[in-house]
Amino acid sequence: MKPSQKAVDLIKQFEGFRTNAYLCPANVPTIGFGAITWGNGQRVKMGEVISMATAEKLLMADLEKRSKVLQGLNLNQNQFDALLSFIYNLGIGAFKGSTLFRKVQQNPQDVTIRHEFMKWNKARVNGKLVELRGLTRRRDAEANLYYAEI
Repeated sequence: MKPSQKAVDLIKQFEGFRTNAYLCPANVPTIGFGAITWGNGQRVKMGEVISMATAEKLLMADLEKRSKVLQGLNLNQNQFDALLSFIYNLGIGAFKGSTLFRKVQQNPQDVTIRHEFMKWNKARVNGKLVELRGLTRRRDAEANLYYAEI
């Protein structure tokens, strides 16, 4: 399965686009649509600049790479897209170690999966784990897409 435009739009909506590298809330240099690497493994550095066209290519390549973790799961397109947005934001490792992943593997239709999305709305700010409004909105949008009718 490949990401649909819904996944791309959701990610772009929450990541936003920035031409110049910036520090994300987790204090990591980020560029474009939330990229932290240039696709070749090289980390983004402060002071770097990206074009819209390059950012879109980077996003699509990253989505293709991250979507591999979802292959073999019995998902519909909306479920796939919602989980891909989650993985793009949090990383493959966090997803694979989550109860969300285990529940999706066991039964993708499990209604408690919504709750698992919502557990991931916090980030470390000044060393403390705090709920971020933007992450709460994103997890809600992902959960809504996950359960949306095709």
